[in-house]
Amino acid sequence: MVKIRLKRLGYKKNPMYRIVVLNSTTKRDGAPIEQLGYYNPKTKEMKLDKQSALNWVSKGAQPTQTVKFLIDKCNDDGTLNYEKKTVEKLSKKAQAKLEAEKAKPAEDAAEAPKAEETAETTEEVSA
Repeated sequence: MVKIRLKRLGYKKNPMYRIVVLNSTTKRDGAPIEQLGYYNPKTKEMKLDKQSALNWVSKGAQPTQTVKFLIDKCNDDGTLNYEKKTVEKLSKKAQAKLEAEKAKPAEDAAEAPKAEETAETTEEVSA
C-alpha cells in the first residue's frame, strides 16, 4: 500500500517535515517514491504540490491524518491557509465584569421607553 506521510527533518526541538509518497512498509526516513512538498510547523510555512497530491490520492494512496488536514487546508498555490485563533482566557472576576457590562445595555434599553413616557407626562402637566 502506498501512503502519503511526513518525513521528519531538522534538529532537536526544531522539526521540519517533507511531505512524501512512500510504500507503507518503508521506514519513516526511507527513500521516497516522490516528494510533494515541505511543512514547517513552527512558522506555519508550507509548500505543497496539491495537484500531484490529489493525483496520488485518486490512484489509491492513503494520506495520514496530518497530511489529509494539510491537503484540505492548502490553497491552490500550495501555501497553508492558516488562521490563528484569538481566544482570550479571562479570570472569573473579569468574566463576571464582562457579563455585567453586557447585561447593562439591555437594562438601559428596557428603561429608555419608560423614561420617554415620564418625560411626556411631565410636559403635559406643565402645559
